[in-house]
Amino acid sequence: MVMRLRRLEDLLGGRLDRLQYKDVADLVGNPDAAESEDLDYKQAHYSTEDQGKEELAKDIAAFANHLGGVLIIGIAETKGVPSKVFDVDLDDRLLRHIRQVVANNTAPPVPYQAIRLPNPENPSVGFLLLAVPRSPQAPHAVTAPPTKRTKDALRYPRRSGSQTDWLTETVVATAYRARYAAAAKRDQRAEDVESDIVHAIRRRSIPHLIVTVVPEVPGDMVINGESFARYSTELRATVLHLGQGHRTLGSITVGERRLVCSEGSDGYSRRAELHRDGSATLAWPLAGNTSFPNQPSSFYFVEPGEVVYAALCSLAFLAGHARDRTGATGTALVNGTLVNSLVSHPAVNPVLALEQTAKPLPLRIDRVDRGNGQRVPTSTQACASTSTAVTVVLDDIADQGRGLLQAVALVSNELVQAFGLPETGLISTAGELNADLFTDRNRGAVADWARSLGLL
Repeated sequence: MVMRLRRLEDLLGGRLDRLQYKDVADLVGNPDAAESEDLDYKQAHYSTEDQGKEELAKDIAAFANHLGGVLIIGIAETKGVPSKVFDVDLDDRLLRHIRQVVANNTAPPVPYQAIRLPNPENPSVGFLLLAVPRSPQAPHAVTAPPTKRTKDALRYPRRSGSQTDWLTETVVATAYRARYAAAAKRDQRAEDVESDIVHAIRRRSIPHLIVTVVPEVPGDMVINGESFARYSTELRATVLHLGQGHRTLGSITVGERRLVCSEGSDGYSRRAELHRDGSATLAWPLAGNTSFPNQPSSFYFVEPGEVVYAALCSLAFLAGHARDRTGATGTALVNGTLVNSLVSHPAVNPVLALEQTAKPLPLRIDRVDRGNGQRVPTSTQACASTSTAVTVVLDDIADQGRGLLQAVALVSNELVQAFGLPETGLISTAGELNADLFTDRNRGAVADWARSLGLL
């Protein structure tokens, strides 16, 4: 998943993973491209000696401990302003060295992405971009042995303007506390947002997938008469069912610091709650079948393709709200919960569950044979409720690219494991899609959607 930084994208003219050699070369002499909190230049590769390893680890960790940023290797700077191009080797060996240095000399290891931009006239050389997102695991320490005498045992770098500072012990302690407090706050926020929608539809007795997104850095959506009219028009024109091309959200109302969207009022309608801070959740009823109806051994089963399609549509819709309506960015927590009935959801009080007159059937994840339409036993066990949580790059999901497919694979694979399946097999963790394995109801829609975005 590629890091997204709006300021740098505006400066460079596009997403980092879509840049060309010329986009970076054109920065030379541009004062707006001077080194800053999120941008740094290196004329040549870091030395393979101890000093070079320490410097690389420090520069990478400094970005992760602050706002995130991009390190461009292959450009010299004069007083911070890029001044001359010096193409560097783009050999795999050098990229492996960088990966080993970062992994072995930062704690916890800093996540980053290496992006090669080869010179069209000599593809073996060019620019190397190291894109470092703001890390929810900050602060990251530099563990490489110091090459200069220092009295500081703690070595936590952070960008400060165009320079790098070392954090004091007090600041490090505060950062650790903030890390755990922020994670706990996101978890609680996700739980609260999901609980609200569950209680609103708790009388539903069929299986549902509930997907919740909570941005790491909250956004802000203004709700007033003018904006509500605009959002209503926009949401009614939104294609919730990807690839199907029809408008499905017919009801848009205002709730407590949120917009409430639904297809209708029956128990088979999708319902979404879009909060002002960018948090959002969507309850998706799952189409399935009952095996041996009216018998003691009966159970409800849905196909893997129904679960994956619901996750795909839900994540795309919710991330789009967070980024485009509230301005949230960076990473986000994604919760996925699969239940055989809303009364099985952990948020539903057992006393309230007594309102449900019919006992929910056990849920299985099984395939259907295309030839005869019969159930093909796939799962090894039934499950009433299962959930998972993953962290994603919000912009990657909202852009509906390969990052969305990767996130859906993580969420759906972990959900079906509760039923004894190792994975769905429909989307790989690398984001490779096999549309042919989806169900008769959504196979064509998935293929059309993926084809329109170049994902097949």
